Amino acid sequence: MAIIITFDFPGTTQAQYEQVTNKMTEGRGLEKASDWPVAGLISHATGPSPTGWFVTDVWESEEAFRQFGAELAPLLREAGIPETEPKIYQAFKVVMG
Repeated sequence: MAIIITFDFPGTTQAQYEQVTNKMTEGRGLEKASDWPVAGLISHATGPSPTGWFVTDVWESEEAFRQFGAELAPLLREAGIPETEPKIYQAFKVVMG
């Protein structure tokens, strides 16, 4: 079952987000789900929040997200982004445009 993941990274900037995504994709950036290093991403949205930087993803499963998280965590540390626990919700419906 699909899950919704939300992160709010306090004090994080767009430049730090882009540092992580560029490192994750060997400089290609993230433009489509297939750019992710782990299969299973359905959608990704990100932007500034009142406290820093916000990310919302929809993943095919919690297992796919956890695999991605294992690859993501060291990159976040390297970029100086504080550790934060994601909020995880079961998706009732996912509609793609």
